Amino acid sequence: MIASVFEAQPVLTAGAAAASCESLASLALPNATITKAETVAPGAFTPPAAAPGAGRGGAQGRGAAGGRGGATPVYATLPSFCRIAATLKPSSDSEIKVEVWLPSSGWNGKFQAVGNGGWAGSISYPAMAAAVAAGYATASTDTGHAGNSAAFALGHPEKLVDMGYRAIHETAVHGKAVVGAFYGSPAAVSMFNGCSTGGRQGVTEAARYPADFDGIIAGASAIYNARLSGSRIAINQFVNRTGGSAIAPEKLPAVHAAVLNACDATDGVKDGVIENPEACRFDPKVLECKGVDAPSCLTSEQVETARALYAPVKHPTTGAHVLHSLLQPGSELGWATLAGSEPLGNAQEPFKYIVFKDPGWDWRRFNAATDIDLAVKADNNVMSLTDPNLKPYFDRGGKLLMYHGWSDPQVTAMNSVTYFTDVLKTTGKAAQGKSIQLYMVPGMLHCQGGPGTDVFDKVAAMERWISTGRAPDHIIASHVTSGVVDRTRPLCPYGQVAKWKGTGSTEEAANFSCVAR
Repeated sequence: MIASVFEAQPVLTAGAAAASCESLASLALPNATITKAETVAPGAFTPPAAAPGAGRGGAQGRGAAGGRGGATPVYATLPSFCRIAATLKPSSDSEIKVEVWLPSSGWNGKFQAVGNGGWAGSISYPAMAAAVAAGYATASTDTGHAGNSAAFALGHPEKLVDMGYRAIHETAVHGKAVVGAFYGSPAAVSMFNGCSTGGRQGVTEAARYPADFDGIIAGASAIYNARLSGSRIAINQFVNRTGGSAIAPEKLPAVHAAVLNACDATDGVKDGVIENPEACRFDPKVLECKGVDAPSCLTSEQVETARALYAPVKHPTTGAHVLHSLLQPGSELGWATLAGSEPLGNAQEPFKYIVFKDPGWDWRRFNAATDIDLAVKADNNVMSLTDPNLKPYFDRGGKLLMYHGWSDPQVTAMNSVTYFTDVLKTTGKAAQGKSIQLYMVPGMLHCQGGPGTDVFDKVAAMERWISTGRAPDHIIASHVTSGVVDRTRPLCPYGQVAKWKGTGSTEEAANFSCVAR
């Protein structure tokens, strides 16, 4: 097994390699063509200018180092590495671009593949840079198409399969083969790290390809994709049902303040963050305007809009839950992204190009009574993961670390909560802490940002888990303002919350403990 590799694994150098970087141009891999094999000098890498989303990545810029997401990596400080580019063709219609980066020296003996964001049509260079800087061999893929649109899927079902799950699997298999060829020995540990689409990719890997990775880090997993997209459009239609039903952006701070007033102090501290939104009991009715409409109050129509945003999304015919609520208390400052004048583009894309196969499809024609079911059928589990049976992955020692911001306005936090609880129902509660763990992040938006402590080293947490056999009983997270850490908190396993001990600074994690909710 892999229980002690982190203590024992030596740091390797290119001197121990079985092949030079340039010689890998002739490496024979199944259904693959090596298009580039070059040594990149220290600080010399520049992302291709034409690469869509080259500044973004499924690991949200945190990579192996766990740093603040969203910032452009400092490529100038990267060490020398071997850069391999390849095109993979697992089907006759596939054109999957992959890059594998291998530290020229200081390799830590491990492999970390990184995920994508959105429609996954670009190499995640920032996350790759973070991984290499931390000593990992790393790999990323454009999942077989270019750009942040689903237009590639129209008339190309095999390309949709590539984007849905096959490209990440192929990247794992070929990436590990390149690592073995270059260093002369396989990676002792293989990891995956992604958020949003990358989170979905990670969880899907655990379910479909249990042998690919020893540890998987999956943030804000966009699983249940078809239902999520349909729910976004359905709720947007309700938000805009009349000329006055939408909540204007200038009113959102008042809604947020009222929620904090009702629920912020439940953890013993009023700090602008709701520790446990599931325990928050807030009725927007308290904000109903008593007379003239104003930024500090909601009209009766807007009260109903706010209630709907917090509520589960139900099938209009059967009444069954389509999704267990899109937004949680504390997320109000991010509502404009979901409750604007029209649905998010990412929600419309699958209906245009996958469900109805009509680029001119107008979201105003959406019928929740029929179209969500059509979306689920058209998806056919290509991008929507519904199987909670991860026993094959767990049986071979695999670890799945999930995390999600409670204030995520784009991918509902309940995605991760629902899947996590379904996995435990299927595989048994003993899997929690041994094979799977979920850490909810109070106040964090989508993968990063927000008033919560959103900066934490999830890769180090995974390393500790693999080396000790147990998931961390907490992860220390920070909030950073202008480069300065101004708050730390423990992130607790789902089912527990961080509670102030009653003494000491409320800005320091040491003065909090994880307790049962």
